[in-house]
Amino acid sequence: MVTIRLARGGAKKKPFYSIVVADQRRAPRGRFIEKIGFFNPRAVEHEERLKIDRERVDFWINRGALPSERVKHLLKASRASAL
Repeated sequence: MVTIRLARGGAKKKPFYSIVVADQRRAPRGRFIEKIGFFNPRAVEHEERLKIDRERVDFWINRGALPSERVKHLLKASRASAL
């Protein structure tokens, strides 16, 4: 099954997450199909905190990909901020 999930990057105590489309059986930091955005929980005022390619998310969801709980929350937050 294909999922849309977060892949952690960054340094120790400075997380940075990529939003990726990956096979559920792969390791969280392992191979992925496509990178569709990022989430920076430690962004300061002038930095971008969340960036998601909505077209690609919709494409993958229409193909049957399931977003993780955290990604669902981020998608909802990005829609609210876009309005």
